Amino acid sequence: MSIWRPRSSDDLDGDFGPGGKSGLRCHERVLNLSNHGANHGGSKSSRLQCDRHGRHPVILYFYPKDNTPGCTVEGAQFRDLHKQFAKLGAVVVGISRDSLKSHENFKTKMAFPFELLSDADEALCGKFGVMKMKNMYGKKVRGIERSTFVIDGTGKLVKEWRGVKVPGHGQEVLDFVKTLNAA
Repeated sequence: MSIWRPRSSDDLDGDFGPGGKSGLRCHERVLNLSNHGANHGGSKSSRLQCDRHGRHPVILYFYPKDNTPGCTVEGAQFRDLHKQFAKLGAVVVGISRDSLKSHENFKTKMAFPFELLSDADEALCGKFGVMKMKNMYGKKVRGIERSTFVIDGTGKLVKEWRGVKVPGHGQEVLDFVKTLNAA
């Protein structure tokens, strides 16, 4: 079952809800997310229909950079738990500012069974409010704050983790998704 639908890359038209630059807030609707996916050859963008995909949750995890230690461990956690997420009907999507080529290589190297989206123009990062000033080797740089969002089957943002610490995070997200199915 494919949830990705082609859409032109210039059509980021505000379907993300009313969060604006400060980011979405819990219980706001997240309708449609458009951006470039690692499985789509780079020429077209993709649209994830968060409000129309069988009442299943969507997990969006934003991470700083492909092939870095923390991002590799985080992705591996979601990969290793993927069968359990799938059993619950949940869809996992990783998002960073890396290029499609970088995502394709990272996805292949790590055998990720889920989509990685390229957000080079920071459109999704802006909608979810994950861009922050960070201190890297004593220098201030703008980058993605490691964050995860769960969107329920009705298209509402129901849980967010910001400033994620990687160890055990995948399991924490899985445990939360299980509570959605129990409700």
